[in-house]
Amino acid sequence: MEYRRLDEIRIREERIDEILEILWMMREEGDSSIKTLLDRSEDEHSSELLKEMESLGLIQIKNREIFFTPAGEKKAQEIIRRHRLAERLLSEVLEVDEHHIEDHACELEHTHVLGTAVVDSICTFLGHPPTCPHGKAIPRGECCKTFTRDIKPLVMPLTDLQIGEKAKIVFISTKYHARLDKLSSLGIIPGSIIFLHQKQPVYIIRSGETELALDRDLAREIFVKRI
Repeated sequence: MEYRRLDEIRIREERIDEILEILWMMREEGDSSIKTLLDRSEDEHSSELLKEMESLGLIQIKNREIFFTPAGEKKAQEIIRRHRLAERLLSEVLEVDEHHIEDHACELEHTHVLGTAVVDSICTFLGHPPTCPHGKAIPRGECCKTFTRDIKPLVMPLTDLQIGEKAKIVFISTKYHARLDKLSSLGIIPGSIIFLHQKQPVYIIRSGETELALDRDLAREIFVKRI
């Protein structure tokens, strides 16, 4: 009987987590309407669940719009961070087929095994990626603010490579779209295999038949995984 009760609590928490995740993604798109939430949710009792979440102090509902409370936003941020880092882990480390990544990430998202310390360790190991494999922002954690290198990252800035090493570009983190456009036009995009030929006075990389010179600032914005 006790096990059944615990199972019911777990299922209820997962249902609430799903709603919080949908609300976070809606907010990223600039939407907060109850109608959109009900359209997107697969939970047939979403309306009742929203009332429960409001009574728990996770959300506020005003004029058919839904807003996070500070407690709800914190919980939603943790869920999204866990999910999107799980996607990176499955994609970059375990190299799971992209068609199965979402399902496995959802399973990890709901597990209590991935506590804050474990999630921060995974984030550090992956080099503090700013986005998931689909380009959606990963909420920053404390580990991203302190950026410690106590754990050797799997993903690192190109500047950490040694001359002669080969690597795969995982993501490019730059505020300047012109830089991204220039690199893309030269085939320097996530998934590209590069070879570091030189580090001084500028970084010279080779990708296929293309050889490219980069200054240190740009090289530091390209994150790679050694091959």
